[in-house]
Amino acid sequence: MKKVLFVASECVPFVKTGGLADVVGTLPKMYDKSRYDVRIILPNYLCIPAAYRNRMEDICSFEIALSWRKQYVGVKKMIHEGVTCYFIDNEYYFGGTAPYDNMYGDMEKFSFFCKAVLEVLPVINFKPDLIHCHDWQASLVPVYLKSLFADWTFYQKTKTIMTIHNLRFQGICDIGRLQDITGFPDSVIQCGGGLEAYGMANMLKGGLVYADKITTVSKTYADEICTVPYGENLHGLLAERRGDTIGILNGIDYEIYDPETDKAIAYPYSVGRVRSQKRLNKLALQKELGLPQDKDKFVIGIISRLTDQKGLDLIDCVMREICADDVQFICLGTGEERYENMFRYYEAQFPDRVSANIFYSDELSHRMYAGLDAILMPSQFEPCGLCQLMALRYGTVPIVRETGGLADTVEPYNEYENTGTGFSFANYNAHEMLDIIRYAGRVFRDDRKAWNRMVARGMKKDYSWQRSAGIYEDLYESLAG
Repeated sequence: MKKVLFVASECVPFVKTGGLADVVGTLPKMYDKSRYDVRIILPNYLCIPAAYRNRMEDICSFEIALSWRKQYVGVKKMIHEGVTCYFIDNEYYFGGTAPYDNMYGDMEKFSFFCKAVLEVLPVINFKPDLIHCHDWQASLVPVYLKSLFADWTFYQKTKTIMTIHNLRFQGICDIGRLQDITGFPDSVIQCGGGLEAYGMANMLKGGLVYADKITTVSKTYADEICTVPYGENLHGLLAERRGDTIGILNGIDYEIYDPETDKAIAYPYSVGRVRSQKRLNKLALQKELGLPQDKDKFVIGIISRLTDQKGLDLIDCVMREICADDVQFICLGTGEERYENMFRYYEAQFPDRVSANIFYSDELSHRMYAGLDAILMPSQFEPCGLCQLMALRYGTVPIVRETGGLADTVEPYNEYENTGTGFSFANYNAHEMLDIIRYAGRVFRDDRKAWNRMVARGMKKDYSWQRSAGIYEDLYESLAG
């Protein structure tokens, strides 16, 4: 049986700020337990809910050297939904009210965490064949293994995988600062070393240099980050390592996101009943949000962080034209104040066409997936994206920009061949987006049979975690043998 350790800064249900937590908390449950012993290790944040903290078992405690410092390390353990989870305890680093505080402090916090992981494993007698590291917070594990831990016989056969969830976040600081924290030799951290980039220390770059394999969360994103527009100044390195990089799509939990059993929606349905029941869910959603109830109205939604990265500047550019069309537009999310106020403004101007819900509600998001006709995702870049996968599962047609995971999961509608699961546009251009929204609206109104077939094709797609886990298993086999 192969032993695999997931190293990450967040994990559902303990702590979550984004999609990274969903991957780390869900994927380990999906592996074949007769072949893989997959465990998780993460910081024991004070902000983890007491309901989970009270279930943790104390395993051991000791001190480690962090360069010239001596730091306490406690180890706690809990089995959650069949997966063994370890928690690195240190109140000095993990005692705040949130997992991330400021970059200056976070650099030391996660440098400590990465080294503590490698010090802990021999003590608890868990010798992984593979260490699977997630994002910059875990990226020093491969660096430590190939430098300060290179002579440890315990790790002689251990391989590492570095997964990029979002390349924009890299963990960058002054070289002297990181060398003082870690004690890395000059060959690793000074000019020309694996951690140095443009005169600064870059933690993610170190992980990408020293890991045995690299993964991203979609094939297209793996290609995109090798180019200047998407590479966040690491495109050269990533192009060199393209042969060691594989794009593996994230998945969604098909038990949680199941329109046939979802208790959050008014009228459950399967693909065989989607036409009648989805219409009823639309009417219920319109009523809930105070919009005129009209089953034939084209209802578009956005469930998103309201930021430039998600394409909100494109929406802002043409929102008045969207409102002038015969549509209803529903927003759910928070983010930059200017975009929150933009939706509030248009709701005040067009109360029968716009619903601005400037908050986040998981239950309302489920009702939107069930009641919307289409969901809009015009992202600048999107490593994987989950909303389009949830929308497809519920028979809501995605309208997306062709980037990252959106390009990999949404097949553009072809009216001549009667194929496709959604609509897409290529260039980051507001009026190109507007044209495709209007095209989708015409298909919805004028060719309902084609629309319904597209809905059914999307619902039959498999973007479950089981599918993703199978691909990761193949990667593990090729790496660990």
